[in-house]
Amino acid sequence: MSRNFVRTSKFRHVFGQAVKADQCYEDVRISQMTWDSNFCSVNPKFVAMIVEASGGGSFMVLPLSKTGRIDMSYPTVCGHTGPVLDIEFCPHNDNVIASGSEDCSVMIWEIPDGGLTLPLVDPVVKLDGHSKRVGILSWHPTARNVLLSAGCDNMVILWNVARGEAVVRIDDVHTDLIYSVSWNQDGSRILTSCKDKTLRVLDPRKGTVLLEKEKPHEGSRPIRAVFASDGKILSTGFSRMCERQVALWDPKNFDKPLTLQELDTSSGALLPFFDPDTGIVYLCGKGDSSIRYYEVTNEAPYVHYLATYSSKDTQKGMGYMPKRGLEVNKCEIARFYKLHERKCEPIIMTVPRKSDLFQEDLYPDTVGPEPSAEADEWFQGKNAPPILISLKDGFVATTKAKEFKVHKTLLKTTAPPAGDQPNHGGDFQSLKKEVRDLNAAVQELTNRVSELERKL
Repeated sequence: MSRNFVRTSKFRHVFGQAVKADQCYEDVRISQMTWDSNFCSVNPKFVAMIVEASGGGSFMVLPLSKTGRIDMSYPTVCGHTGPVLDIEFCPHNDNVIASGSEDCSVMIWEIPDGGLTLPLVDPVVKLDGHSKRVGILSWHPTARNVLLSAGCDNMVILWNVARGEAVVRIDDVHTDLIYSVSWNQDGSRILTSCKDKTLRVLDPRKGTVLLEKEKPHEGSRPIRAVFASDGKILSTGFSRMCERQVALWDPKNFDKPLTLQELDTSSGALLPFFDPDTGIVYLCGKGDSSIRYYEVTNEAPYVHYLATYSSKDTQKGMGYMPKRGLEVNKCEIARFYKLHERKCEPIIMTVPRKSDLFQEDLYPDTVGPEPSAEADEWFQGKNAPPILISLKDGFVATTKAKEFKVHKTLLKTTAPPAGDQPNHGGDFQSLKKEVRDLNAAVQELTNRVSELERKL
C-alpha cells in the first residue's frame, strides 16, 4: 500500500505579508520605461527607485525611515541625460550607488547620511566605455571597487571604480543583447544569459567562455539565470508555447536539466532572487501581482514549490533587502520592496515561530559589508570567499568612516573603525539641566498664582 508523505522542511509555512499603508512610500512616480531590470535597489540605510523625469533620467533615494507621502519636490539624483535603466547599491558601502542609463554612461554617486536635501547632479565618478545604452549593473560580491556593466552593444566591462578605469572588456563573446549577468559567491565566475538563447559561464578576468548551454529554454522571450548553491545554475525562461519555466542545471552535466517545471502562460519576464542562506529562490514577474517561492535542495525534484504571495496590484519592479537589513527577532527571512505605479510597498517574508529566541537554524552566518579583497588584488588573480557575519545580535547599519574618494584611493566600507561610538553623555547632562530649569520655572509660576489667589 503506497502512502504519500509530506516533505519535511522548516520553510514549508513561510508566508508573505505587506506592511501597513503608513509604512509604504507613497506618491512616487515610478519610471514607465519598458526595460526588464529591477528598477529598485535597497540596503539597510536607503531605498532607491527609478522615477519619471522630463528631459533626462533620474532616480530617488530615500532613507528607510522616510515612509508616508513623499513630496513632489523631494530632491532626486538627476545627472544622466537619458532615462536611467538600472541602479545598484554598493555591497561594501551603503552610501554609494551606481546607475546605468540610455546616455551610454555609468555613474557612481555618494548619498549623504540622512538622504538628499538638494538635487544631486554631479557624480563622484563617471565611467564612459559603452557605445550603446547601459542596462545591467552588478557590483563584485567580495572585491572592493569592482563594478560590472553590460550594455546593448553586447559588451561586458569590468571597472576599477576608484581609478575610474575599464580594466576588462568582454566584447567578442555575446552575439546579441545580454539579458542578465550574475556573479557566483566568491566572484570568480560570471553567468550570462543572452538573446542568442545561450547561457554562458565566463572567467571574468580573462573574458573566456568556460561552459555554455544553447537553448536552455526553447522560447524566444528573455531568459534570466543566477548561480544557486553548490555551483548549480537556476534559470527562468519560456517554452515554445510561451509558458513560463524554471529550470535547475548542473554545470558538470549541461546536457539536460536536473529539473524543468512549467509555471503559467503570463508574458512578463521572471526575476529570480536566490538566498544562499536558506536555499529559497523567489520568482517575481514584471507585470505580475504575485511572488512565487521555491526551496532548492539536493533531492529530486530539486526545486520544491513552497507557496505564493498574491496581491491585487501588479509590480513594476522589485527591490531585495540584504540579509543584514532584516529584523531577526521577528523571524523575517526576506524583505521585498514592490514598486507600484505610484508607490513602493515593503513585503515581509516570515517563518512562523512561537519562540522569541534567536533562531540559529534560520540565520546561519551571512555575507557582511566588509570586502575580502581589493580591486587590484582581484584583477591580478586573487579569489577570496566573502567575510561572514553573525546576525545573532541584529545587524546595526553604521555610518561610513570616511568620505568616498577616487583616483587611486579605495572606497571605505560601511563598518566604522573600532571605538568610533557616539558619546551621549554630554547630551544626557544637558537634558537633565534643562528639566531642572523647567521644574524651577513651573514652581515659580505656581507660587505667583497662589499669591494672586490670596489677594483676591
